[in-house]
Amino acid sequence: MKVTGFSFIKNAIKLDYPIVEAINSVLPICDEFVLAVGKSDDGTLEMIKNLNSDKIIVLETVWDDSLREGGRVLATETDKALAHIKDSDWAFYIQGDEVLHEKYLHPVQKAMFDYQNNPEIEGLLFKYLHFYGSYDYVADSRKWYRREIRVIRPKKDVFSYKDAQGFRKLPNNKLKVKLIDAYMYHYGWVKNPDQQLEKQKSFQKLWHNDSEVQKRLEKYENAKFDYSNIDSLAKFDGTHPQVIQKRIEKMNWQFEYDLSKKNYTARIWLLTQIEKLTGWRIGEYQNYEMI
Repeated sequence: MKVTGFSFIKNAIKLDYPIVEAINSVLPICDEFVLAVGKSDDGTLEMIKNLNSDKIIVLETVWDDSLREGGRVLATETDKALAHIKDSDWAFYIQGDEVLHEKYLHPVQKAMFDYQNNPEIEGLLFKYLHFYGSYDYVADSRKWYRREIRVIRPKKDVFSYKDAQGFRKLPNNKLKVKLIDAYMYHYGWVKNPDQQLEKQKSFQKLWHNDSEVQKRLEKYENAKFDYSNIDSLAKFDGTHPQVIQKRIEKMNWQFEYDLSKKNYTARIWLLTQIEKLTGWRIGEYQNYEMI
């Protein structure tokens, strides 16, 4: 069984993306890893090339700034890496702000073996933990996605969907997937507030036209990112992946949150209670077909 990891990145140092940790977290169960590195101005390419692994294949790319509708450029860059994968049984996708805990390496690899010869299974669905504000809190409201596809069969008809959150196959069909008992740790909302603000500014340019970007950037002028503006958080009482421990030790800001604080509308409160009691998330968007 051959497994290829793949991802994309740009300006990882400037925007504080743990891409090195992301790659290293899945590398033990990958035969190779394809990374599309967009033209950066902060030394990202050099950082990646200095990684001590002959498994890593670097594709130097240039992002198309005209692909702004719905963050489409992110999917385009994902597809560039995906297209480079040849003769692999599985492709393991991980984004630059995601990390797989080492305790899930074996379950993921086992699932790949178990479903390798079952063509009905087109991908593996992961559960998610979304860290927010610091490494001590996880977001637990309905607005955060619970699951997403991160392992696929790298066939020619499979493509990255919309803003690269998941995958579909031509013409526009959802993949049939199996939910596995593994969590992906998402650290996109754990940054120094100044760097989080820079990330938000950068993202505006991926989603909006020039005039709209200008309006939105004006709102950020002389502003600071406020992590307290969140609807609900829970305390994280588990362990973090070993590969991200050094980053955690270097955390240089403080964030505390009153867990009793819930900024819900009456409707969201009711839906949340139903989910807690039954496990059913009413109206949940699912970009996949579970079997």
